[in-house]
Amino acid sequence: MAESPSSPAPPRFPETAPPTPLDAGSQALAEALHSSFAIVRFLMVVLVVVFLASGFFSVGPQERGLILRLGKPVGEGEAALLGPGLHWSFPYPIDEVIRVPITEIQTLRSTIGWYAVTPEQEAAGTEPPVDPRTPLIPGVDGYLLTADGNIIHSRAVLRYRFEDPLRCIFGFSGGTPGRFDLAGVSNAVLNTLNQALLHAAARFTVDDILTRNVLGFQEEVLRRFLALAEERNLGIAVEQLQVESRPPRQLKQAFDQVVQAALRRSQVLNEALSYANQTTNRAASEAAALVSRAQAERTRYLETLAAEARRFEGLLAQFERNPDLYMQQRVAETMARVLTNVQDKFFVPERADGRTRELRLLLNREPPRPSPQPSR
Repeated sequence: MAESPSSPAPPRFPETAPPTPLDAGSQALAEALHSSFAIVRFLMVVLVVVFLASGFFSVGPQERGLILRLGKPVGEGEAALLGPGLHWSFPYPIDEVIRVPITEIQTLRSTIGWYAVTPEQEAAGTEPPVDPRTPLIPGVDGYLLTADGNIIHSRAVLRYRFEDPLRCIFGFSGGTPGRFDLAGVSNAVLNTLNQALLHAAARFTVDDILTRNVLGFQEEVLRRFLALAEERNLGIAVEQLQVESRPPRQLKQAFDQVVQAALRRSQVLNEALSYANQTTNRAASEAAALVSRAQAERTRYLETLAAEARRFEGLLAQFERNPDLYMQQRVAETMARVLTNVQDKFFVPERADGRTRELRLLLNREPPRPSPQPSR
């Protein structure tokens, strides 16, 4: 189909003009900008590498690590704890690394209940001078009230370690959730120790704390401390707890006299108990000997009676077989036993006809004459 002579002609674009050559200054500027961009890119790569390399951290042999990513632990439970060695995390503020010393033994000393003493005196083992006329100063000298209304000095030394880092960081009610503050945890443990000491002192008398039940008082302090530590989610394990108690220094002489009197009382009681035990043991031994002899005599008597009964039964059988012969034998045995040491013995039996026999004895006999000696 032929084009209409009235149709418009297609538009014609101008040809692209050739690039205008740069002068020497522009060329140098372009090359400088290109070099600057390369340096900036290199610096950015170096900064990224340094930023990522700063995420490496190490956990000591006595520590456990924990990575908090945007405030939340990476992992759950024990899996969130990192052991000793080299680890990596995103640098702050993406990740935050918390280290908890779990095997290092921490030592705390109670701050209440003890009289004022300087660190130098404590290190040297000396005590400040005391005037019996000077009372206790509440703002300086610490003391505890006992169950019977007395005043004593007492302090506790606690050795512990962090057993559960997760509870120290997330369960500790006295700290900031998600952060581990060693000083804050130590203050909380110290406050708990002071409260346990106050609680235990109010339930024991002064004599029990100082002399009678020292171990019981220490165990009560430990029991109360463990209960409070569990209630406050401290996450610690107690290695050792020692409690030292003393009477007020102003009344030391009076307390010493009371202690001496108690010692003398105990000594007298012990001597009395020892004497009572000796007397009781001796009486028991004598009673046992008497009972033993009585039982032996009883046994011997019963055996004798049994033997006599058996002998009587045997004699009865003989008597029943021939009473006359039996009587004659018994009379002969009796006479032989009775007249054992008699020089002359005469036995006069009864006559068969029942008549009496006449017996004449010459009592004053002439002594026998000696026989004449044969002559030689």
